[in-house]
Amino acid sequence: MRILLVEDNPDLGDAIDTKLRTAGHSVEWARDGEQALAWDSHDTWDAVVLDIMLPGQDGFAVIRALRGAGCEAPVLVITARSEIEDKIDMLDLGADDYMVKPFDLRELEARLRALMRRPSGLTTSVAHYGNLSLDLASTSASIAGVPIELGRREFRLLEILLAHLGKTIVKERLMNQMFSQSDDVSPNALELQVSRLRKKLTDSSVEIVTIRGVGYQARNHDSI
Repeated sequence: MRILLVEDNPDLGDAIDTKLRTAGHSVEWARDGEQALAWDSHDTWDAVVLDIMLPGQDGFAVIRALRGAGCEAPVLVITARSEIEDKIDMLDLGADDYMVKPFDLRELEARLRALMRRPSGLTTSVAHYGNLSLDLASTSASIAGVPIELGRREFRLLEILLAHLGKTIVKERLMNQMFSQSDDVSPNALELQVSRLRKKLTDSSVEIVTIRGVGYQARNHDSI
């Protein structure tokens, strides 16, 4: 996932950022509400992890602004406030889930995976595309039951394309979702990842097609 993390506490923010990156996600870390809203105005996110107690605009104001601007990404609120009224207010403003501090970072990532499954109607972390299976929880894939080795970015690329099966994803969006702003990548980094992934999917039902001058598209031949 490409995740926007909004947390002003440096220790907690660093812990969450490290955990999510280690799990293979792309993370941008905003230290306050203003920075979060600035990034949201020119980027696309799969999920938002939002602290409520922030300097300047608090989390309530950020949620209100995000939804008002048309942001549809799931929002997972993290808060030290456990009062039921606060929880109700968060959900009413557009939050999708919440966690009360302190919490286990493994549970945080599991809840994010659960939020991402909802729009696709998945009830488990495993999705099937013909003979290709993708497990979002273990970030693993297999073809006809045989595991294939995918690098972190190869898995991320496959996950994005399969989430929009049959639709073209423009190169710029793929670059934004796969690489953080702090990543030092070459202009052909995306093409290299696509080339490697294609070779590993040779025996699968899924093909990655280049839409010249635009981007890439995943097609499942078993569904044709």
